[in-house]
Amino acid sequence: MIADRGLVDQLRRTVGEELNERAARAEAAGDVPILGEDRRMLARTLIARQLQSHDAEAIKRGGPVLTEDDREELTRSVIAELFELGRIQRYVDDPSNTDIAINGHDNVWLTKRDGRKVRGAPVADSDQHLIEIIQTAARRGRSEQRWDPSSPVLDLQLASGDRLNAIAWVSGRPSISIRRHDFEIHRLKQLVSLGTINEPLYHLLEAMVLARFNLVVAGGTGAGKTTLLRCLLNEVPPQERLVTVEDSLEIGLERFADLHPDHVDLEARHANVEGVGALSMNDLAINALRMNPGRLIVGEVRGDEALTLLLACTQGNDGAMCTVHADSSSGVFGRLQMYLAMTRERFEPEASNLMVAQAIDCIVHVAKLADGTRVLTSIREVTGAEGDVVVSNEIYAPDAAGRAAARFRFSEARLARLEQAGFDRRWLDTPGRWYG
Repeated sequence: MIADRGLVDQLRRTVGEELNERAARAEAAGDVPILGEDRRMLARTLIARQLQSHDAEAIKRGGPVLTEDDREELTRSVIAELFELGRIQRYVDDPSNTDIAINGHDNVWLTKRDGRKVRGAPVADSDQHLIEIIQTAARRGRSEQRWDPSSPVLDLQLASGDRLNAIAWVSGRPSISIRRHDFEIHRLKQLVSLGTINEPLYHLLEAMVLARFNLVVAGGTGAGKTTLLRCLLNEVPPQERLVTVEDSLEIGLERFADLHPDHVDLEARHANVEGVGALSMNDLAINALRMNPGRLIVGEVRGDEALTLLLACTQGNDGAMCTVHADSSSGVFGRLQMYLAMTRERFEPEASNLMVAQAIDCIVHVAKLADGTRVLTSIREVTGAEGDVVVSNEIYAPDAAGRAAARFRFSEARLARLEQAGFDRRWLDTPGRWYG
């Protein structure tokens, strides 16, 4: 059922005002602040009382009382308005959605996991109402952020772990984009059944992690880079200390505390409402190296943090991982050249290539096929540098269907490292079956 919008708005205002009044009284009296789950539970109690009053009035008038389904939907809607994203929340909660695009309050598009794109219902009463919903969410975030004409762009991690981007005042209408993450997919074995990798690739990727290869996961937008990175990280032995650096928290290792009891996540931060407190990805990467990381993980390299990561890899910080936006495994080299040229040192291609050759063991590329399937397409071993060229072997290359197929052999040095980690080289000669 769809909740009565008029009643939802009335309950939101009434319950919201009482929540604020009680919180103010508690603060004035020096009592324990009403925060987090306590505030949400109090809201549910207040909503229940308001609904009882609503039914009492209905009985007096001889009208129908609310059904149990009515009560549940009204309560859910009001809670979403007070603590979540209002009507947007039902799309965030729907596991069949991978992307939510809102181009104004009544122009909503949903991308489904099967690749279909469908239109959604309006998520607010007006564009101004939509702006108010997102502004409220920004104030509730991990660190309070502003979203107004002087700060028209917002990046926000939602409580679900999904990423929200919002822009307004410089666009015709407020535009909201939400990338949803399926944290249920978090082990390499799952990627076999999904058709992303096959059995031989599973054993190879597992061994690459255990052998502490420095890995770059590459791919286009929506190809599954973060999902593959998460699956690789969850193969790291639990005794290792992981420090992750991200622009927006997406990897989600905090959800797997049993796999990574010694884990720290660092998130870049924009300036606060006073214009201070900004911390860049590179600031955090530099600090991460002072935290005695067993492995340094950079969620997505796209700036001068590339230099910090590559230097760390050449100075004994083996087992590092990152993602890079690139349309092929070989395209990563041009990307890293560009990022290093953007640093204060402005590295020339020859110097960049030498650093990449010393730092990176392998590049793993993933892509989204025309039918929506996400597959591993390439594994490239970095073997050296010659002037303006990084020398590499494409161990697995895309076949006619776009899936990784064995092509060349690893160098003996890296194959020996894989075998020391328990890898059986016969998997490299096994075609393996693809599912999905």
